[in-house]
Amino acid sequence: MKASGIILAGGKGLRFGKNKIAETVGDSSLLERVISRTSRVCEELILVTATGQVVHPMASTAAVTKIATDVLPGKGPLVGIYSGLAASHTLYNLVVAADMPFLEQPLLCYLLEVAPGFDVVMPRRGGLLEPLHAVYSRECLPPLECLMEEGSLSVRALLGRVRVRYVDSEELDRLDPHRLSFFNVNTRADLARARELVGESSID
Repeated sequence: MKASGIILAGGKGLRFGKNKIAETVGDSSLLERVISRTSRVCEELILVTATGQVVHPMASTAAVTKIATDVLPGKGPLVGIYSGLAASHTLYNLVVAADMPFLEQPLLCYLLEVAPGFDVVMPRRGGLLEPLHAVYSRECLPPLECLMEEGSLSVRALLGRVRVRYVDSEELDRLDPHRLSFFNVNTRADLARARELVGESSID
């Protein structure tokens, strides 16, 4: 399926203490790792940044097709999703956060494979949703616009207005049994753990 990848890189990194996407895990920055993995399954890559954000130069590779800026600065991931979808030319879009260094290609492909007929495809681990590791159709743009006009910036609010396909534990166990796809670097302890995992022979 032809799809775009939307990488949300405009977070403030409050728990980390600064914007963290240039921090290295193994031989690459967090952002470079996400770009590398997402580019394997998407023809177009859109990097969504905050207003005035300077992107780490090593991450500005040829794989990134466009750089979009949040249409409402500082308003969270729902606005980032909207900004990326608005810049996309494909119906289906894989949305991931820029601080997820262990994205698994089989799971990313599966999310896109089951997307036809739905507006959102989202992993669900028990009651925990993964809105920043999900597929969104451009059909989400009108309800997203309504939510922003209402001042309702919760991704859960969007899910009540669109057709959602949840990918539950049984499917996740088959494609990513260790759930490393959902590991994200929020704190310096997370970064240290990510570096430890890369040091283990079984982790790329």
